[in-house]
Amino acid sequence: MPNDPIILLSYVNTKLRDSYPSLEEFCSSECVDVQEITEKLSAVGYEYDKTLNRFV
Repeated sequence: MPNDPIILLSYVNTKLRDSYPSLEEFCSSECVDVQEITEKLSAVGYEYDKTLNRFV
């Protein structure tokens, strides 16, 4: 999992778009904590949008 928040944003959004119907399924499959991802991306101004299934 990328440490840089902007690279992480791109990585997660690409995975959500191409492979996973939800953030929860992505995190479960990748063995990462939902809260950890949301906190890292929130720190740079991005929030998860369930209807779009991506961070905006």
